[in-house]
Amino acid sequence: MTKVGETVLEIDLRALEHNYHYLRSKVDPKTKFLGVVKAFAYGSDSIAIAKKLETLGADYLAVAYTAEGVALREVGIELPILVLHPQEVSFATLIEKCLEPSLYSRTIFSSFLKVARDRDQRNYPIHLKFNTGLNRLGFGEKDIDFILSSLEGAEQVKISSLFSHLAASEDLNEKEFTISQIRQFEKISSAIISKLKYRPKRHMLNTSGIINYPEAQYDMVRSGIGLYGYGNEAAEDERLIPVATLKTIISQIHKIGANESVGYNRAFVSNAPKVTATLPLGHADGIGRQYGNRKGQVSIHGKLAPIIGNVCMDMIMVDITGIDCKEGDEVIVFGQKHSAEALASSANTITYELLTEFRNG
Repeated sequence: MTKVGETVLEIDLRALEHNYHYLRSKVDPKTKFLGVVKAFAYGSDSIAIAKKLETLGADYLAVAYTAEGVALREVGIELPILVLHPQEVSFATLIEKCLEPSLYSRTIFSSFLKVARDRDQRNYPIHLKFNTGLNRLGFGEKDIDFILSSLEGAEQVKISSLFSHLAASEDLNEKEFTISQIRQFEKISSAIISKLKYRPKRHMLNTSGIINYPEAQYDMVRSGIGLYGYGNEAAEDERLIPVATLKTIISQIHKIGANESVGYNRAFVSNAPKVTATLPLGHADGIGRQYGNRKGQVSIHGKLAPIIGNVCMDMIMVDITGIDCKEGDEVIVFGQKHSAEALASSANTITYELLTEFRNG
């Protein structure tokens, strides 16, 4: 990693490789691996991440929306790409770019079938999403007959996979609920497969599922946050390496006396002489106001400096009293030595939200 002269987000592809191999080691060698690269690859760089996953041997990629998949196709990514939340308006583009839709309702299923028929498709790969308790997207058990009857004589499409999504795989207090989800998915998917003349893939494990429920790995697993260095629990975080490091610099240092204030609305008032540093990033750059007033911290030369006062649009101020530093020195907002998980939890939010606030795509 190089020393920076402004705010930058650095991506460590060696860390990605480490995380990929660690997660891969958790499943059977025959089990396929899908890398989730939605939301600019969790706020990093979807193109660089996707290219690296392709060279590492990933079997599938997943994005949220069609436009994300199009961006990957336009730079030459050839892996199968699952679009998790496609919309009707993008179906023609999705087919043109050989992207694979997740179909999750009768409306979206019927609409895609019509577009595939109108475009003279044959055996176009589709993925059927089932709701087993997350109650976000997905068919229910009651839709099995509809699906099977719709597929009769429909040579335009072919089911590539059946899948579901665990709601609380990282929380072992919810193990009973998670197991009930797995059992429900087993029941639904087996009922469909028994009526087909071929066998689609099945998958439902996310990163925490890979770690906590390896017995339910089926034919493929999906990993998002784990690839980027976070395992949703301290023990797993120790085995993973954060991929993204957000760095900035000290723009200016101030010495303030007792009873002096810092920032808008005088949200911080010193109780003694202090030394503060102003950094060139703020809520417009992804550091939300919830990190202000000593909740969030940055790292300067290995020492933590709390954010003081209200976060500004493109600046934050930190307390550097007792830290030996100067203007122009490097600051780690989060990364391998000061994790995004630690910063996010300080403001009562989650790593996912913090990481995806930053766009390097």
